[in-house]
Amino acid sequence: MAPIASDLTKEQRKQLCDLLGNVELTLLYKASVHGYHAFAFHQRCDRQGPTLLVAYNRSGYIFGGYTSVDYAQSGRQITDEEAFLFSIRYGSLFRIQVNAYNARYDDAGGPSFGQKLYFCHNSQPVVYCKSKSEHVYFDQPFNTLKLYGNDTELTECEVYKVNQTLQVSFKEKPWRNILWTSKRREELIGLIRNHKPLMPSVSRVRILMIGPVGAGKSSFFNSINSIFMGHVTSKAMSGSAGTSLTTQFRTYPVKDGCERKPLPFVLCDTMGLEEQPGAGLDIDDISSILQGHIPDRYKFNPKAPFQPDEQKASRPASLQEKIHCVVYVIDATKISLMSDQLEEKLSSVRSKVNSVAIPQMVLMTKVDETCPHVQKDLENIYASSYIKMKVQEVSSRLGVPVSCVLPVKNYSQELELELKCDILLLNAIQQMLRFANDYFDDIDTI
Repeated sequence: MAPIASDLTKEQRKQLCDLLGNVELTLLYKASVHGYHAFAFHQRCDRQGPTLLVAYNRSGYIFGGYTSVDYAQSGRQITDEEAFLFSIRYGSLFRIQVNAYNARYDDAGGPSFGQKLYFCHNSQPVVYCKSKSEHVYFDQPFNTLKLYGNDTELTECEVYKVNQTLQVSFKEKPWRNILWTSKRREELIGLIRNHKPLMPSVSRVRILMIGPVGAGKSSFFNSINSIFMGHVTSKAMSGSAGTSLTTQFRTYPVKDGCERKPLPFVLCDTMGLEEQPGAGLDIDDISSILQGHIPDRYKFNPKAPFQPDEQKASRPASLQEKIHCVVYVIDATKISLMSDQLEEKLSSVRSKVNSVAIPQMVLMTKVDETCPHVQKDLENIYASSYIKMKVQEVSSRLGVPVSCVLPVKNYSQELELELKCDILLLNAIQQMLRFANDYFDDIDTI
């Protein structure tokens, strides 16, 4: 008997394998062949170990979920720290982490995730989503329109057994080279400590961080501050609230160790961008920030842009007061979930920054939550084709070169500093200082 053919293309299979790590997929169940009845699903998929469910609809969405825990019809709530949902649309893949303590309910019905999303519901070719609050069940915003286009009719449903392969097969040639040594860490610290801006009139490079709410702007400052203080700190307010925790324009000079000597850069934090009109950072405030008119601790008003007084408005700010490099901070787990409204806001910001020829780059945060290889070992970050795909996606969406997108991991739950985390963060700062010098060089030649 001929093997049953998978509906996944070679590229889609590769995307899913990259997302899962070192795995091979073996088709266990295909609804069009074995039937949509829950009995047929359990007959072929129970006690098979980790599985990946892949559903298809007429709108062209390929979506589903992964669970590392056996289906067993146990009648119990399943805890699974590795469970997640995913969706592929027009070649772009994103994932949503399922709350570990509500990952599945293991009964005799069809497969479900988060006690909210049910596949082959009532033994029919449909997907069903409960209307209960998603916050209990998912660790990230859950949007059925993004996940499957709100098209609940399934054209196919497949379940694959996920087999781990040898770790050696993952060690591909890195797509970026980086040294993960203590010597390199100390070398980067020394280069940053001794950095001198090309313009003699500028003592410290001013770096403006812009990004959506919760992307990690304040956490990035805390992480850099931690490295130079020698222990994990939390000076800037950070968190994961639905609206921006930063309500003021803040300039954060970073000081070096116990001697508290100022380092040659200042990180400028802004209110987070929000997709709704009249919420979050006002786009018109960007120009005032770039030109050096907005003072430290100015409280943003999302409904009205900053208005400098006449005396200050008539005096051009000095180069020392202006912004020398702009950094967009983007959450890697939410790139594919970015709304059109937010993308338009970011495009408007880029237009304003381009008009004054300030260099721009992107920090892609939370990479460890995006790829299991990276979660296990940060050293895998530049050997992960999934992270490379995300870098390319954010490059395309924001209109910046791939070389200007740097994946990093901020300190969030750690109590002690970690070498590989430090190296990624320090590399990012070094690149910002280089970009600022390019800006000064252009000014100097005018």
